[in-house]
Amino acid sequence: MKADINVTPLIDVLLVLLIIFLLVAPMDPRGLNASLPRTADSDDRTKPAGLVVEVGADDYRLNTSPVLSLGELDERLRSAFERGGNRTVFGKAKGDVPYERVVAAVDAGRGAGATRIGLLDDAGGARR
Repeated sequence: MKADINVTPLIDVLLVLLIIFLLVAPMDPRGLNASLPRTADSDDRTKPAGLVVEVGADDYRLNTSPVLSLGELDERLRSAFERGGNRTVFGKAKGDVPYERVVAAVDAGRGAGATRIGLLDDAGGARR
């Protein structure tokens, strides 16, 4: 007497699963809607086209002019967006800034109507 494992049902189940995965996989395309930064051949850094919000430890600046509070930042961003044009806001943290302050500034920009928000590094290059 010889004891053999019957693999026929296992192969049938695997083939059915393979067919199901082949049919279902193309129906669910996924992608990430992201804008990646373009690399430049030279080291020339240009200023970003948009508003720059600098977040300091105790102050905010909108395009290098001081802003007293988040409410004032929101009002100034809204007025800038109403004048038209680009609705892009770049955030830049100066020094050791608590994460909550940066998030609050980004939220103020989104609430004011910014469609794109990017972050700037210390060298001034855009990171989207």
